[in-house]
Amino acid sequence: MDFRKFVLPCLLVGLTLLSQAISATGVERPPNIVLIFADDLGYADLGSFGAQDFKTPNLDRLAREGARLTNFYVPASVCSASRAALLTGSYPDRVGVTGVFFPTRAKDGQPAGHGDKGLNPDEITIAEVLKEKGYATICIGKWHLGDHPDFLPTKQGFDEYFGLPYSNDMGWWAGQPEGFKKDFPPLPLLEDENVIETNPNQRYLTRRYTERAVGFIRQHSEDPFFLYLPHTMPHVPLFVSEPFSGSAKYGLYGDVIEELDWSVGAILETLRELNLEENTLVIFTSDNGPWLSMGAHGGKADPLRDGKFTRFEGGHRVPCVMRWPGKIAPNSELDGIVSTIDFLPTFAALAGATLNAERKIDGMDVWPYLYGAVEESPRDTFFYSPWVVRQGNWKLMLAGKYKEVFPAPTSGEKGGMVTYDHPQLYDLSNDIGETRSLHAKSEHKVLIETLSKLCLDYQESLKTEARPVGTISAE
Repeated sequence: MDFRKFVLPCLLVGLTLLSQAISATGVERPPNIVLIFADDLGYADLGSFGAQDFKTPNLDRLAREGARLTNFYVPASVCSASRAALLTGSYPDRVGVTGVFFPTRAKDGQPAGHGDKGLNPDEITIAEVLKEKGYATICIGKWHLGDHPDFLPTKQGFDEYFGLPYSNDMGWWAGQPEGFKKDFPPLPLLEDENVIETNPNQRYLTRRYTERAVGFIRQHSEDPFFLYLPHTMPHVPLFVSEPFSGSAKYGLYGDVIEELDWSVGAILETLRELNLEENTLVIFTSDNGPWLSMGAHGGKADPLRDGKFTRFEGGHRVPCVMRWPGKIAPNSELDGIVSTIDFLPTFAALAGATLNAERKIDGMDVWPYLYGAVEESPRDTFFYSPWVVRQGNWKLMLAGKYKEVFPAPTSGEKGGMVTYDHPQLYDLSNDIGETRSLHAKSEHKVLIETLSKLCLDYQESLKTEARPVGTISAE
């Protein structure tokens, strides 16, 4: 028998079957993952989502070559809670991070210093999951999950860190706008766990972050990598470098968005140059909705109601675009519910990682939906908080007090608290702006009871399944 005539055909058949099996999953090998997170960017602040007063050609290209997610949610409408949820795949209440972390302010003769709370180091983050599968990991930008050394990115699975440990308004610097607190410590720029500058010139933060990101991609072009790029901008106060100053007719906010768009373009060009596009998943989204009370410096969420700090759509529903050539269909629109808490299990599945079944998370593997293997998102239910839930197109807010921010149709022009004596029920398929509650309609009585029970069951589950926030004991 001619050995070559027998073995070679069998080998080719085997390789063909293996290729077909791999193709069916949509993944040849673990992809690089680039996750870009803007700060306080509104639903209407990308060209592909309706922005008209400034241009986002690179982000629009990302949407054109990939997918635009129109029902994409963050589980919190403030910075720290949203970021904790993204990295852990869990609702903020599950991991004990429900607000915003601050550095300690100067008080009673004591100097300002590190805050004593942060994301618990016992939590398992995206970076830790991917690092175990051989990924190089880096966080570049705003962390905001605790500024004490025990809470920094290098203690949460990231090989490297470069950026500000919290929001850019949480520091003292000469010439800061009137009304900003001056009892914070000087704003620190960190390299890993070390302060390398204080009060860095914020005009160049976006550029410096981008240069660091490009360098990281070049350094790890032969290995799988996870680049987490949570930008400082467009959080107030706004800063932009000279080439983009005055570039947008909308003003400074538009200038800042156009520089962020340039940053995305630089990363995309680097991936193209290094022939990494075909094996890199790129995601761009925001940590929460726009800071509407900042006026022209705040961005927009049209046609959604309200913005940052609130439980209305404008606070939680944010723009999201994803691209992975050959995997995510180009110029596609995905209307199913997807959330940042779904990133951890989705990335884990793509990397071939196994999650600890004993640790409760709330995220779902949505890759089959993103890839087009299934028509419906596996996520049908989403909790904005233990008192607010969406299931399908229906959103329920239990009776109680809720924050409103300008423009606030109920609590007044300057915003404040609005009290609902009855649950509020919205059909988001017909009323995306949450302008009329349908709670008084008798035909929705059973629906309201069903959604209310979802909230109550979730509240009950937190009594036994919630985990503590990280805390530094007083020395």
